[in-house]
Amino acid sequence: MQSQSRLAGRTADPDVLDLLEQFGVSVAVGRDEEIYRKDGVADCCWRVSSGCVRRVEYLDNGLRHVNAFLMPGDLFGLDEGRNFTAEAAISTTLRCYPRSAVEALAKANPALAMRLGALTIKNLHHAYQHMVLLGRKTAAERVASFVLEMDQRIGKSTNGALSLPMGRADIADYLGITRETLSRVLTEMGRQGTVKLDRGRIELHDRPSLHERAGSRYTERHCGIGLHAQPRRNGVGAFL
Repeated sequence: MQSQSRLAGRTADPDVLDLLEQFGVSVAVGRDEEIYRKDGVADCCWRVSSGCVRRVEYLDNGLRHVNAFLMPGDLFGLDEGRNFTAEAAISTTLRCYPRSAVEALAKANPALAMRLGALTIKNLHHAYQHMVLLGRKTAAERVASFVLEMDQRIGKSTNGALSLPMGRADIADYLGITRETLSRVLTEMGRQGTVKLDRGRIELHDRPSLHERAGSRYTERHCGIGLHAQPRRNGVGAFL
């Protein structure tokens, strides 16, 4: 079986990361099941085939911080040094690669080494943008930024149909707000006509207004969370 068929959402274009498939093993993980624990033994790295993984940290005061969401095709567990716990946000299928084999193959293959290095830089950039989002943006700006992020990451691969694989509690913990605040902001956006909420679904009706609310510019350039986004047709999303 070709590696493309194992990884949901992948295109037919060759990817140097597919070299890892020679020693990959599929693993099914149930909703809320732990994949690895913070400070645990880092003997594997992982790639999401289907579903969604959240990277979390449980704080001493009992609160939970969601650091990132990993979507189909995303590789994780290699560069963050087990600084977070990884859990399945929904029922998820993963590809597991022995870390020692990945590191040995990267040493022998410069293209793979460059690709892994680029992913590390991308993760650092995401961490920086997430820090800015939590430290400098209001609750409304955070929610708008999140909607745009998911529109970029999920919507573009489904021709405008956006279906969020994480629940509102996960989103609230990612944005550093309460579920009540999240619901209030979404309801306000609905009243303003920016989005439409319908039985757990959200339709994006006004992307320029979303960018204005997020404190970002609406251009054709795609640069990540809450910055520049590529305008597309209206999308639909659902909270689980």
